[in-house]
Amino acid sequence: METKRWTVDNAVEKLINNPQIKLAAQLLAENEVVAFPTETVYGLGGNAENDGAVAKIFLAKGRPSDNPLIIHIAEREKMASFVEEIPRVADRLMDAFWPGPLTLILQKKKSALSEKATAGLETVGVRMPDHPVALAILKECGLPIAAPSANSSGKPSPTTAAHVAADLSGKIAGIVDGGPTGVGVESTVLDCTSEVPTILRPGGITREQLESVIGSVEVDPALSAEDANPKAPGMKYRHYAPEAPLYLVAGSREYLQQLATQQMEEGKRAGILATEESAGFYKADVVIACGKRDSLDTVAASLYDTLRMFNESEADVIFSEMFPEVGVGHAIMNRLMKAAGNKVIFEHEN
Repeated sequence: METKRWTVDNAVEKLINNPQIKLAAQLLAENEVVAFPTETVYGLGGNAENDGAVAKIFLAKGRPSDNPLIIHIAEREKMASFVEEIPRVADRLMDAFWPGPLTLILQKKKSALSEKATAGLETVGVRMPDHPVALAILKECGLPIAAPSANSSGKPSPTTAAHVAADLSGKIAGIVDGGPTGVGVESTVLDCTSEVPTILRPGGITREQLESVIGSVEVDPALSAEDANPKAPGMKYRHYAPEAPLYLVAGSREYLQQLATQQMEEGKRAGILATEESAGFYKADVVIACGKRDSLDTVAASLYDTLRMFNESEADVIFSEMFPEVGVGHAIMNRLMKAAGNKVIFEHEN
């Protein structure tokens, strides 16, 4: 399959009339799959009402079929066709954070969407992306669009069109290049069907922000306990992983350096994921600064690109600093733990 690629200037007003936007929307209406930018990562979109289109998403990504897809819309009114009811708490969150990086889990209407899109669940995750290109495509095609991250399943999510092309060229109909994304980590997923709204995946909207609008919010125990049964099927899979083994290091800079040095003495190519504040301290084959520790938003924005850079450097092993789990730090550590397969090396245990 030839994958078409278009560059769209997301600063141009009235993108809805852009011929590339119209072409991408037409392909979606024809049940093809197209990658496009959102404010978080690039998404791989397909018609959520059509089994064939959704199957193409799973096939292109190599994604497990029990991992449901998030539905993207440009207008809240579209939800009436596939959501059973919208609780008051969800309305308040949409008022506060949509468009934006927040996915709400709601009760779905039967037979409204492809069962493949929701993995046979009675609920559906919905969000409205905060990106002019994504919104223009969604408005033009007028369909609910299922759109997971546009990468091969398990690899770091794509924050540029080049990342998408590296993973999916020849597997999808098109890629809309709208430049690099902003937030860098995926949307927060909040279950609004539980008695107390529950975070199933931390992301661009923090727990503190949610609680400022609706009060108490719980966190799914599976986010911190490996043996807990996750409420969201996709949470049980390894994600975001670079090609080399990744280890998180709970300890001092000196201890992390010691680990890297030991690997290099054994003839391995060692990589270190650090921050701008600490990168100059380390000596290794590959040292990459992933944002600033005193500005975790910059770490989130750079994280997936950094993990992909380690692939290009051909590192044999990667050691990463850890980050404080405050604000977006929860999302950063969630993604790093997934990428590392929960492998943490503790200094005090050695």
